Amino acid sequence: MTHTSEQQVDPQTKKSAERRKTADIWVHAKIGLMIISWVLFLIALVMAYYAAPDTEYGVLRYYDIEVRQFWLTPLTGYLYIMLWLSALGSYCALLVDKYRSRRESDNPHFNLLFLITVNMIWLVFILVNI
Repeated sequence: MTHTSEQQVDPQTKKSAERRKTADIWVHAKIGLMIISWVLFLIALVMAYYAAPDTEYGVLRYYDIEVRQFWLTPLTGYLYIMLWLSALGSYCALLVDKYRSRRESDNPHFNLLFLITVNMIWLVFILVNI
């Protein structure tokens, strides 16, 4: 009787077969939430540039050019909303990832953890300083 290579493989070291055929709706939803969250964060960065007080450079003081020393209130409100929406989107993507990714080989999505952390720190900064 001949032994095939399949019979010689130890059943404990044999990996389970990949049952995933294609990405389902939850994977596409997670990817969409990730992209939307990062786009909202980039929009918030641009909005913060225009809403924040101007930097007073020496040349501006020399020529007595007036520099805005306060945050623009309407843009700050929109900035606050954008940051909350970005944090909410990344949190929802993390929830979907938690329940859909059960294997150790699945990506842990550190970018979403980084995004939600930066959003929360920035939100606290806005609440404290403005």
